[in-house]
Amino acid sequence: MRLRRTVRFLIAAAATAALGLTGLSAPAAASVLDTPPGGANDWTCKPDSAHPQPVVLVNGTFKLMAENWSKLSPKLKEAGYCVFAFNYGHFETDPIPQSAAELRDFVEAVRGATGAAKVDIVGHSQGGMLPRYYVKFLGGADKVDDLVGIVPSNHGTKNPLAIPAGWTFCPSCVDQQAGSELLQKLNAGDETPAGPDYTVITTRYDEVVIPYTSALLSGDKEHLTNVVLQDKCPLDLYMHDQATKDPVVAQWVLAALARKGPADPGFQPRCLGGA
Repeated sequence: MRLRRTVRFLIAAAATAALGLTGLSAPAAASVLDTPPGGANDWTCKPDSAHPQPVVLVNGTFKLMAENWSKLSPKLKEAGYCVFAFNYGHFETDPIPQSAAELRDFVEAVRGATGAAKVDIVGHSQGGMLPRYYVKFLGGADKVDDLVGIVPSNHGTKNPLAIPAGWTFCPSCVDQQAGSELLQKLNAGDETPAGPDYTVITTRYDEVVIPYTSALLSGDKEHLTNVVLQDKCPLDLYMHDQATKDPVVAQWVLAALARKGPADPGFQPRCLGGA
């Protein structure tokens, strides 16, 4: 337990330093670390008829919402969506079921503030897989309209670093290991339970979720679209960590949210460099 607290403190300290917050008092640093990304967490925002579902952004492991969604959140806001984000699970290291319960509670807060019956969820890495637990086991099936996963760890990773990280301070890393008890439970039976429409966006250059095909889901094509970025944009070199900042990913997200059903598999984004 002491080791876990120590490592979590080091993660927080590293994040603080990375954001240029060294020298601040602990409460001040904590306040800044909880700052939402641009365009997010206007709790007076009301969805309009063109954008009826507010969008909830769910971070990846070890991520802060301000950095994880620094590019995509403003784009969603500019497109007309009410956007909400939150940090959860002690830098997303808590067990998946525990963090999924935090997501459930946050969705309820968003629904209460906006008056929306459902939300759209856009998640990165763990944040793309974790909402499926909420949908399947915590009552989220009738609360989510679209679930868009960006390089999600849907079937885990064979990255060997996931195991020692999990043993020390990151239970969610164990949960995201390929073949974990959590993932066996999550993927048993229907991988895309009725309720949401599912869009998965992944990259062949994913260095974290290994193999990259672990992100892809099986299910009814009426409610599921799997996207591999390089199928439409062969020169897109974005990898796992910065995938939320890829302009091509943003196009796919907006296309999925704007359409009834999942993203149109025939959609052709504008590729970087025209290729």
